[in-house]
Amino acid sequence: MEVSAFDFDLPEDRIALRPVSPRDASKMLVVQGATLTDSTASALTEWLQPGDVLVFNDTRVIPARLKGVRCGDPDGPRQDVAIEVTLHLREELNQWRAFAKPSKRLRVGDPIIFSHDLVANVVEKLDGGEVVLTFNKSGGSLDASIALGGIMPLPPYIASKRATDDQDLIDYQTVYAAHDGAVAAPTAGLHFTDDLLAAIDAKGVVRVTLTLHVGAGTFLPMKVDNTDDHQMHAEYGEITPQAASQINAARAAGGRIVSVGTTALRLLESATGDDGIVQPFADQTSIFITPGYRFKAVDVLMTNFHLPKSTLFMLVSAFAGMDTMQAAYGYAIENEYRFYSYGDTSLLFQN
Repeated sequence: MEVSAFDFDLPEDRIALRPVSPRDASKMLVVQGATLTDSTASALTEWLQPGDVLVFNDTRVIPARLKGVRCGDPDGPRQDVAIEVTLHLREELNQWRAFAKPSKRLRVGDPIIFSHDLVANVVEKLDGGEVVLTFNKSGGSLDASIALGGIMPLPPYIASKRATDDQDLIDYQTVYAAHDGAVAAPTAGLHFTDDLLAAIDAKGVVRVTLTLHVGAGTFLPMKVDNTDDHQMHAEYGEITPQAASQINAARAAGGRIVSVGTTALRLLESATGDDGIVQPFADQTSIFITPGYRFKAVDVLMTNFHLPKSTLFMLVSAFAGMDTMQAAYGYAIENEYRFYSYGDTSLLFQN
């Protein structure tokens, strides 16, 4: 499909730079075909039924943006150059894939010196500014240095307008985050509070967690004219046997599978066979969902409002229908819903 089919006019002031407080005070647009209903995240349980399963992504965002210096040649023409890298996929205990700026100033073999005695060597250069880095530390020691020297990787449309601060360390993390590894937040989960989780339990809705370590590739703009030519970056995810069993049992009993976010949905769809059975999963996924895709696992999707021509807007258009989502987004813009990571949310019922 042509990427231009997923374009729409989004006023710049609709992109939220800070979340609302409390988290569950955000607006929620409920989309059921042509029926649009204004609600709030705190009222989520009004749209759920006992026996439904709410599936959360419990990944924890790490401070994956690192600033360093590429060492020049002491007696040669190459000078020291400031380099910023955003880690996005761990390959080994001491190795990460990363997006580097400016990547054109890097060569294979170059050392990059970061703070806290952390050094990385460029072992491979890939397309789109992507590099593979091998560090002088490994495992927990590497994680500790990243935690000390890294910066919370806010999306570029926020980071370009204001500096990251200590409040983002709280705001850009779900209250149920449990497993380190993401470099972008599963943002639909940012609307949940302990009170809302308690209300969900009281409703008789089952809560299940899986883990998808969201990569920085989620921020990358589409650089092709046709969706057939786009390649998603891989992300690592896990669904435990217990979680798969809970989801399958609930569906067999007539419950709906409600995905909190596109990240949880993408992992569920990657792990589900044509028979609709969710299998345990521990692997990378690069699933790219566009209109025409037949959903196998998810019945309802809670998700924030996404940017024009983004892979995420393509996914929600596949889930609820292109015409439906264009109408819903038009309504959201007109009624001053806030977009993207720190913005409001929506609850979509499958087309």
